[in-house]
Amino acid sequence: MIARLDLEGVIDALDAGQIVALASDTVYGVGAAIAHPGAVARLFTLKGRPTSVALPVIIDDVATIARLEVTWTARAARLAGAYWPGALTIVVGADANFARLVGATTAVGLRVPADETLRTIVASVGPIAFTSANRHGEAPCTSAAAVIAAFSGSDELAGVLDGGERDAAVSSVVDLSGEPWRLVRAGAIAVEAIAAVLATA
Repeated sequence: MIARLDLEGVIDALDAGQIVALASDTVYGVGAAIAHPGAVARLFTLKGRPTSVALPVIIDDVATIARLEVTWTARAARLAGAYWPGALTIVVGADANFARLVGATTAVGLRVPADETLRTIVASVGPIAFTSANRHGEAPCTSAAAVIAAFSGSDELAGVLDGGERDAAVSSVVDLSGEPWRLVRAGAIAVEAIAAVLATA
């Protein structure tokens, strides 16, 4: 049985190198602290996700980027200033070791979520590899009950923090790691709005 955790239990589980499910500002997600590479690797197993499909990383504040091995450009900073916290994942160049940790090669997707509880957790445990709570190829879970049903029988998920119903549009994903920039996934923020910000960067 997948446990229902409180905030302290979630932080303790992440600090111990476990995987938890959390409500975000979009849908529910499953995550592991990047300080525990083994736990990040198990995220792929939990979801049945190909290891070639990279995991995004959530951070609590743009200031955290200075401690990560990524290439943070002026246009990335402009987009973050416009849409963080919020439903925009920004892909930037990254050190190969950091990228490899989340299943990438030369770039990593970063996001500061709008959900205050989620940012509090990340502030405590550090950046989290975080992806929608669902088996790979299925619809994302929108409630704690749906998470429990989706991962019933799994011994990889330590528990879930119930944040109520969450059914917002997924984050838009924009890749700034090369030229020209490109929209990887359409989501909550329109590509026209993203292009308008980048046109001034």
